[in-house]
Amino acid sequence: MSNVTLHTLTERKAAGEKFAVLTAYDATFSHLVSKAGVEMILVGDSLGMVLQGHDSTLPVSLDDMAYHTGAVARGNQGAMIMSDLPFMSYATVGQAMESSAKLMQAGAHIIKIEGGRWLCESVALLSERGVPVCVHLGLTPQAVNKLGGYKVQGRTRESALEMIEDARKLEEAGASMLLLECVPTVLAQEITMNAGIPVIGIGAGPHTDAQVLVLQDMLGITPGRRPKFVKDFMAQSDSIDAAVRLYAEEVRNGSFPSKEHGFE
Repeated sequence: MSNVTLHTLTERKAAGEKFAVLTAYDATFSHLVSKAGVEMILVGDSLGMVLQGHDSTLPVSLDDMAYHTGAVARGNQGAMIMSDLPFMSYATVGQAMESSAKLMQAGAHIIKIEGGRWLCESVALLSERGVPVCVHLGLTPQAVNKLGGYKVQGRTRESALEMIEDARKLEEAGASMLLLECVPTVLAQEITMNAGIPVIGIGAGPHTDAQVLVLQDMLGITPGRRPKFVKDFMAQSDSIDAAVRLYAEEVRNGSFPSKEHGFE
């Protein structure tokens, strides 16, 4: 696979071609996932739960994210790397600049931040300075205490309209991508259709331009209850490589996610 860039993925959206995103946190899985043809690797702050054993993403530090981004970059074979800015590392514009620089220097190609239109100033300044930004809307895990748990967002007309407006203003500010987590399928479809930038979904139905899952979730090895939006691809595969390739294939041909993986 030749190196995937932001231009590559924007062209995919324009052509109506879907692309696959998976998490990875180390060089070994980065190599495997990128060799299997997954277009984008997310170095997620989900590592706080998956690798560190916390019950949320909040304890993850910027140093943690830089360390794992560097490891992923060294194993990567051409995928685009997106890294999360962790909790309270972008609370001010100055923090957003410094934190983003650290992750880009570690090997990220785009950074991801959680929040709504209050991020517009940071997004605009980062974009002007050559840092692509993906903004995470819907269920934002760093705000889990304010949201009252891991709940579907945008189910009321008022909250749906607010999310639509957030998406519009953030794109105008210079966001290069959006990520929608746990939002109703119809709302995700509306945002995706109106956006001129790629929209990644997780628990957001089949109409987004891309899908993302946590690697350990799609391999069926995460302990505890499996979220509704997760599918165990190892159940149909005889190796991790085969499971990753199947995931990427089903995302691209639109068979994943199916209706059972979304929310009304």
